[in-house]
Amino acid sequence: MIPAAGAPGSPPTGRARLADVAALAGVSVGTASKALSGAGRMRPETRQRVLDAVATLGFRPNQHAQSLHTGRSWTVGLMTTDGIGRFSTPVLLGAEDALGAGKISVLLCDTRGDAIREQHHLRNLMDRRVDGIIVTGRRTDARPPLTGITGLESIPVVYALSPSTNPADTSVVSDDKGGAQLAVDHLLSTGRTRIAHVTGPEHHAAARDRAHHAVDHLETVGLGLSTGRVHFGEWSEAWGRRAADAVLRTAPDTDAFFCGNDQIARGVADALRERGVGVPGEIAVVGYDNWDTMALASRPPLTTIDMNLAEIGRIAALRLLEAIDEADTAPGVRPVPCRLVVREST
Repeated sequence: MIPAAGAPGSPPTGRARLADVAALAGVSVGTASKALSGAGRMRPETRQRVLDAVATLGFRPNQHAQSLHTGRSWTVGLMTTDGIGRFSTPVLLGAEDALGAGKISVLLCDTRGDAIREQHHLRNLMDRRVDGIIVTGRRTDARPPLTGITGLESIPVVYALSPSTNPADTSVVSDDKGGAQLAVDHLLSTGRTRIAHVTGPEHHAAARDRAHHAVDHLETVGLGLSTGRVHFGEWSEAWGRRAADAVLRTAPDTDAFFCGNDQIARGVADALRERGVGVPGEIAVVGYDNWDTMALASRPPLTTIDMNLAEIGRIAALRLLEAIDEADTAPGVRPVPCRLVVREST
């Protein structure tokens, strides 16, 4: 039975939100949304509880939620700087998994990292009356929030992989700290204690963060890097080959490489094979990203850290839907755990 407004257990008085309807009916926001739009399969009594809650609260959808339910838009913009799609495509697929259940389409806009293109795409998205925008990119570096278009402040925006520099925004990112710890712990579990770290450019957040967390985690068990320093360079196989040679000249007793991405790790594995060094018999190699093109083609196939890009996209989409429905969403950065994928290189 639905308690009357103002009764114990009822939501606060004032303009009702979909979240209030869901709470009063004892269902999730998503279930309440489907009950009102007529979408989805549910028990008649569940739908009736939602309708009773609507009547009790005098609920009226806001402009964005109403357009979502009536089909006036049913679109969400996904803006990316990653023209190649290496990182944005898995994020997009994860977002579509979450949005597709509600029959919401995604409009993909590639800014190529250009501010003028970004403004052009933003104007087009606003003209199409999108219900919200997901912003992603090719790097984990923080980026400025979207600005400069009239009306932009009235629709929700969620940042995926590349967080917003504004702490009041909602961002969903990969947990590089947890990923680095997974890599180091795995190598330690195989008996490796002389670990080198080879990674990308120091001005990239991904390279800095993974290196920092790897070093910190090694220190917690009383160890340091085999060469005494992080080897920053390029995100390339060529750098991996050069770095492997440099590491073994400096610390020939190195027994493992933790690499900042799979391209570097494949280059390291190639260099070790050319030297006649057994992988993983003599030296183990761990990559990062779980990029099948690199990880599976490596000889041997690479153990690596999967950033869970699709899950980042899925969670970002769910956060966006919550914001569209005016549910209570906490701003700030939400890290998504990484996964260790073990293959023959360890």
